[in-house]
Amino acid sequence: TPGLIDCHTHLVYAGDRAAEFEQRLAGVTYEAIARAGGGIAASVRATRAASEEQLIAATLPRLDALLAEGLTTIEIKSGYGLEWPTERRMLLAAGALAARRRVRVARTFLGAHALPPGFAGDADAYVEQLCEDMIPRVAQEKLAEIVDAYCERIAFSPAQVARLFAVAKQHGLGVKLHADQLSDLGGAALAAQFKALSADHLEYTNEAGVAALAAAGTTAVLLPAAFYFLRETRLPPVDLLRQHRVPIAVATDSNPGTAPITSLLLAMNMAATCFRLTVDECLAGVTREAARALGLLNEIGTLEVGKWCDLAVWDIDRPAELVYRLGFNPLHARVWRGQ
Repeated sequence: TPGLIDCHTHLVYAGDRAAEFEQRLAGVTYEAIARAGGGIAASVRATRAASEEQLIAATLPRLDALLAEGLTTIEIKSGYGLEWPTERRMLLAAGALAARRRVRVARTFLGAHALPPGFAGDADAYVEQLCEDMIPRVAQEKLAEIVDAYCERIAFSPAQVARLFAVAKQHGLGVKLHADQLSDLGGAALAAQFKALSADHLEYTNEAGVAALAAAGTTAVLLPAAFYFLRETRLPPVDLLRQHRVPIAVATDSNPGTAPITSLLLAMNMAATCFRLTVDECLAGVTREAARALGLLNEIGTLEVGKWCDLAVWDIDRPAELVYRLGFNPLHARVWRGQ
């Protein structure tokens, strides 16, 4: 197959949230944990306290687990700094991974992941800081190619995201959106309005949102591990995505809070089992459509003359084995840029 591509991860962070996992198993809600200073805030504290080298050291084992399954390109977001020095350090660490391993890293600035401590109740002021200060610096220092945001009642409103995206576009950056994961705020339509590369999660997206994605050529990125880990019940509108011919990618969403997963093979199985994707959709979702979701389809994602020679060679009889078997890694060889 083409080398596997994980087009949505939060791979760079410090600390873990295993204690929260235990709390959730005991019946404490995610919201209650967040109000008590857990959730993203806990990862922010740990990540702010870590040096660039510590972030790299913490991330390499996670990256290696993905590489061992034939991954050749990975997208990595910032978003656990929520202030410039740490956001910059995260993006530098993500870039440094490509110097330590034979892998392509696509970097995404997710300063609009959550409200930082000190901005409670004043999201507009933080959005202003992102627009006036951080996004221009990201572009100037070439720290990322894409700007992402989390559009949700517990994060940023559609109007705030629209302001961020307008500024990102002015600086020549692509955009993606965490859309309609927990409620339908019209995130898919908002992503489409800005010709986003992708809209991700989409559990609550309605048909108008799907039609907008189709018209804009925006890729839908499904994240079954977060759905599984949070024990969600609302399925993304897969049949509507198919009817409207929206490209469907599959990614791990690897992150410490809601998807501590470092296996794209497992994500494919979850996409098939939880979301009823076909084997072909799963395989396209971690190759061709994942490349499309990163704006890199002209370079990677399919095996064609003129593209990078990124391959995964498997010891299997039929493609379905990659999706069907759990905890099984039949990778024979990983080829990155022909080597």
